[in-house]
Amino acid sequence: MHSHSESAAQTPARIGPNAVTRVAEALDAFGAQTAAVFAEAGLEHHLAQPPQQMVDEDDVIALQQALRRRLGITEARRISFDAGLRTGDYLLAHRIPRPAQRVLRLLPPGPASRMLLKAVGQHAWTFSGSGAFGFSPRSVLGRRPVQVRIAGCPICRGSHAEVPVCDFYTGAFERLFRTLVNARTEVAEVQCQAQGADACVFEMRW
Repeated sequence: MHSHSESAAQTPARIGPNAVTRVAEALDAFGAQTAAVFAEAGLEHHLAQPPQQMVDEDDVIALQQALRRRLGITEARRISFDAGLRTGDYLLAHRIPRPAQRVLRLLPPGPASRMLLKAVGQHAWTFSGSGAFGFSPRSVLGRRPVQVRIAGCPICRGSHAEVPVCDFYTGAFERLFRTLVNARTEVAEVQCQAQGADACVFEMRW
């Protein structure tokens, strides 16, 4: 596994604001107790004034824990997945340059996934915080299934569950891969630290 965890050691880990703002949007869209969930997480200030800059990793962890406590695992996963899809939409609209998107869409899926993973890896610190991001050697060769791994994953940190719960990442990867690599990509979290695994592992197949 190749590993990226830039800047995490020097400063308190931070994560991009999408991990907060898109969860609020998803809660609103499902009519699911937005104010109550944010209050439970102690993050009312983020609801009153949605963050524009990177937020403390602890805020993201607290929000995900509050989602599961307040709504139960099944509903929390649905909200988290939807927030991930919305994050993917945001990245496509504002962060991944249009020319690069055009190139990826023209490439065969193998090389396209390799290029996309390289770009995701370079920006991994913006969404995995103090977690360590990596991908399997076969993924680097563009072979299926592509596997992405996050050790110390902030989405499920401090949680225990019978099922994988890092649906925020599953949704984001699904949106990016279906749009830029192959429209039939299926994404699944095949290992989750909430279930006792040593890292959260996401698999992309098409």
